[in-house]
Amino acid sequence: MVRLRARHVLGDPGEMSNGPASHDRLDDAVAANLSALLEHRRKVERARTIHERIADRIARFAGTMYFAYAHAVLFGVWLVWNSIPGVPHWDPYPFVMLAMFASVEAIFLSTFVLVSQNRMAQLADQRADLDLQINLLSEREITRVLALACRIAVRLGVRDQPADVSDLQRDVDPRELLETIDEASAEDEEQRPHRQRSRRGPAPRP
Repeated sequence: MVRLRARHVLGDPGEMSNGPASHDRLDDAVAANLSALLEHRRKVERARTIHERIADRIARFAGTMYFAYAHAVLFGVWLVWNSIPGVPHWDPYPFVMLAMFASVEAIFLSTFVLVSQNRMAQLADQRADLDLQINLLSEREITRVLALACRIAVRLGVRDQPADVSDLQRDVDPRELLETIDEASAEDEEQRPHRQRSRRGPAPRP
């Protein structure tokens, strides 16, 4: 009797999960999410400045093996040509021009990489904020579903419920959770010197 009433309230799981309409709705939701993500990515790409585009392309090329092969060939030819006797040398040993060229190139490459990394870090922060918002919404939805399930259980006469079900039905306050994490981190930082001293043992007596 209880199973029949539960099926009447919640519906048949087989009909809910195996029907073609549910699959179509799921496919439509996935397609809509992918379309939104791709549109946002294209929007971000279009919003880049010319300086960011140049920095991204240089940083992307510098992270490939073609860049390493080109430098190996260039430096190899440079060193061999300026080491062969009897030919004109534009940078004889100790290859001061080559060292200066490599130093200047390293400065510019590090700048381009930092510019690209800063932009990627900004995008990562946005994705982290989006993940946090989705997690908070999911937690709120799960809390509502749990409260609804508890009401259904009470209506069906199910009395065997977890002791902490009332705590699970409460919404999580993100500010309170962040404050708790900060307090725990501060306490850990304060206790770290004491733990280090305890690991080292007592100081030797003079």
